Amino acid sequence: MKIILSGIQPSGALHLGNYFGAMQSAIDLQSQGQALYFIADYHALTSVTKADDLRRYTFDVAAGFLACGLDPARTILFRQSDVPQVHELAWLLSVVTPMGLLERAHSYKDKIAQGAETSHGLFAYPVLMAADILLYNSDLVPVGKDQKQHLEIARDIAQKFNDRFGPVFKLPEPVIREATAIVPGVDGRKMSKSYGNTLELFGEDKALEKRIMGIPTDSTPVADPKPVEGSILAQLMKTVATPAQYESYTARMQAGGVGYGDLKKELAAVIKAFLAPFKEKYQALKEHPEKVEAILADGANRARALAAPVLQKARRATGLSL
Repeated sequence: MKIILSGIQPSGALHLGNYFGAMQSAIDLQSQGQALYFIADYHALTSVTKADDLRRYTFDVAAGFLACGLDPARTILFRQSDVPQVHELAWLLSVVTPMGLLERAHSYKDKIAQGAETSHGLFAYPVLMAADILLYNSDLVPVGKDQKQHLEIARDIAQKFNDRFGPVFKLPEPVIREATAIVPGVDGRKMSKSYGNTLELFGEDKALEKRIMGIPTDSTPVADPKPVEGSILAQLMKTVATPAQYESYTARMQAGGVGYGDLKKELAAVIKAFLAPFKEKYQALKEHPEKVEAILADGANRARALAAPVLQKARRATGLSL
């Protein structure tokens, strides 16, 4: 059985972009092999600076995945920090990782360009990510096109380790997530916590409605047809609606006679209906956090059992163990 590995950072409230960009495909893949999904709380420390925030975001990611359809009986869900072997492996990998490889990492350069504080953690992020991937003998790693370099770096590091110490690690293959479209935020840019333009999966309905009603639109009169091309409203509707709902919505936009206020209200109603079953399950988990904690503890035990022989093989190869 193939091992599928993916991780998500607990760096803020989950939003529609997270669901369609990563969560949906991860949940779909759980039937195609042994899936391991980890909450990357060590990685989140490069951006989350308050302990209470990290705890809350970590719970939200775990409960969010479970509410959206992840099956803990088939899938290993765990906190990255509950498998300490990942840091020993990260050190073993770091001794074969060229500085130039890390300096070329897009994520590091992008964050520095955005004004992020430089730190060893941010610079060495790809090494810890390689350890995450290699520690479980992963076969497949779902990534977006913009994240493919992360896996390429992990493969390069694994190959350098194998060249020096012998054939310890398998080289995992990417599963490129082909999203139907980039989910736009309320300002038209890609939905992202860093832009502050998100629609939260589990937020209050009134807050969601307020965000949608504040989406910028042009000054087309009520009676006139509304442009569909480039419309944030149409893009969001296409993301969450059925094909029939989307066709009806855009047909009314093009026919005219309906104002943007009414179109926003309809969009809000469709998004709320789409999220309603997820919210119901999330709320039930929020009322019983011990259930989430038990699932994470069980996942950590299962993940450590997979990690132990891989790390021991690496230790023997380097001479740390007999």
